[in-house]
Amino acid sequence: MTQAPTPTADTVRRLVRSLLKEGADDTAGPEVRPVAAGGEAVTWWVGARHVLRLAPDREGAVRQRRELRLRDLVRGHVPVAVPTSVAHGEWAPGLSYTLDTKVPGGSAEVHDVSAVGEADLAGLLTGLREVPVRQAESLGVPRTGPRSLEALRRSAERAAGRLAAADEFDAARMHQLTQPAAVQLAAQPGSAVLVHHGLTGEHLVVSADGRVRGVLGWTDTVVGDPAEDIAGLARAVGSPAAVRAATLAGYGARPCLRGLWLARCDTVLNLAEALNATTRTPLPELQRQLDLAWEPILLERVTELREDGDADGES
Repeated sequence: MTQAPTPTADTVRRLVRSLLKEGADDTAGPEVRPVAAGGEAVTWWVGARHVLRLAPDREGAVRQRRELRLRDLVRGHVPVAVPTSVAHGEWAPGLSYTLDTKVPGGSAEVHDVSAVGEADLAGLLTGLREVPVRQAESLGVPRTGPRSLEALRRSAERAAGRLAAADEFDAARMHQLTQPAAVQLAAQPGSAVLVHHGLTGEHLVVSADGRVRGVLGWTDTVVGDPAEDIAGLARAVGSPAAVRAATLAGYGARPCLRGLWLARCDTVLNLAEALNATTRTPLPELQRQLDLAWEPILLERVTELREDGDADGES
């Protein structure tokens, strides 16, 4: 198999000069710089107004082309900004690119989400539920089944023991999720909706006043369990804010608590996996996600779920 080329600053400069048609000589054009230091440079800032994303392989190109079509579909349903492509094509044979307008604002890793911002998140969840599932699947969006919360609970309990031995976590906190509760919080049939599946702090664009202005990173979107997006929000903005947003969006106790425990188990597993790495590196972001997901919420005191109060969505 042919080795994919490695994008360089020169590659990016030549491409964006041809797209933006700025400058007539080899040194003209907007400043370009990789978004992330180190690793594979596949996302680049282009001046102050654009972001260039390069698919690193054929699979990534398929996902990116699907994402472009999906963003056009989603844009009419959600109340926050979705990136717009001003140019797209191939930067190397079979490898796609998209030059997107930058959505103004910082990330949820920098700015706290306000009460009004939680309403923005509620609008996002509501809009995703309203996207016609068949239409999304016709674009190639895959359908995924819900994860087993009981299997996840067992794995997280083992990981919590390793974290406790490293003095990173109180393993007794996992006792809050019992085996009967995990069974009770199983996903309900017919609840599949369009799921962003990547609602990280990095992908939430938040203004200085705490409003959620946009959502990035639609590559991993699936048709599946809406609790996965509630879980993503719990890791990104905290469990109380995530549950309040989901409740405003019409979700009942079951999907809210399911999302809460998906987030908690995931953060325990992610931190334990990172601690087992051969090189011990600072883990502030993983620890931050764990702390956010484990923030207590009032809903945890509910001992009986109201079946008729759930609004899980219909596929």
